[in-house]
Amino acid sequence: MDTYLTTDRLVLRRFTDADADDLVALHNDPAVMRFLNGGRPTPREVIVRETLPAFMASGFFAAVERSGGAFTGWFHLRTPRGGAPDEPELGYRLHRAYWGRGYATEGSLALIDKAFGELGARRVFAQTMAVNHGSRRVMEKCGLRHVRTFFADWPDVIDGSEEGEVEYELLRAGWEARRPG
Repeated sequence: MDTYLTTDRLVLRRFTDADADDLVALHNDPAVMRFLNGGRPTPREVIVRETLPAFMASGFFAAVERSGGAFTGWFHLRTPRGGAPDEPELGYRLHRAYWGRGYATEGSLALIDKAFGELGARRVFAQTMAVNHGSRRVMEKCGLRHVRTFFADWPDVIDGSEEGEVEYELLRAGWEARRPG
């Protein structure tokens, strides 16, 4: 297994073709996808032919439990198209069974530490819909601070989009100030 990162409860590893069924299940849970596409299903063919290969080729990591190996979801730490290499975007998507249990915060903190401690980031940021309070709480627990609200032009309007999107960030100085010692 190509382990990228290990936390107390998670292993973050590269995606493989064997993750197709888990990814299909995650991306077809209406509650998981509520703030992404309004909860509409994504055809298996799209996930197998487009999503999974894209995840395998970029900064996406399957998250599995260390004890038992259950697929919990995924995380990403990647430079967005046209973005600065030292300003990676943090993202995550977890099965509902893992919501509210600290998994998103645990995985995110590990990636933030990797970004600043090993990859030379000057800034880590994350975005979500303004109405996605759960995701916003994770960002805040990880030390990210709200920096802007904006309105993206999405092809499909979903419930809550009228409130806009939010961006949170953590700068290197803020990360260093939170470090023990």
